[in-house]
Amino acid sequence: MTAAPLNPCSVLLVDDDDVAVEGVLRSFRSHGITCPTVIAVDGMEALEILQHRHPSKDITEPLVVLLDLNMPRMDGFEFLEALRADPVLKRTVVFVLTTSGREADRTRAYNGHIAGYMIKSAVGPQFSLLAEFLQKYTRSVTLP
Repeated sequence: MTAAPLNPCSVLLVDDDDVAVEGVLRSFRSHGITCPTVIAVDGMEALEILQHRHPSKDITEPLVVLLDLNMPRMDGFEFLEALRADPVLKRTVVFVLTTSGREADRTRAYNGHIAGYMIKSAVGPQFSLLAEFLQKYTRSVTLP
């Protein structure tokens, strides 16, 4: 049986940790994920990209955001608040990808209407479970 084709989508990876970013990108490559992936180092840069105001980075829809919570300038929670307040961007699909296993962080993130909460250490070696999840998700869901 042949796997269903990957629905075209872009990924905005919002994370200031170079090691985590490289791990995610390496996992995408090893799993054949060809979604265009754009990197933002914090929530402020991510908003600039999503609002097409960034001088050199742009992203196309449909898209999925992979969001770290602990970042400089604008953290993940501040980003979520700004994203949900924007009438054009409020339906953006966001998955949190963080080191925090704190219940308070998970609750606060879900209150920001995220689609899922993933702890980096739990998504497998070299983010393999994240790549597998993204493959299955984009094959079975129609994104806004």
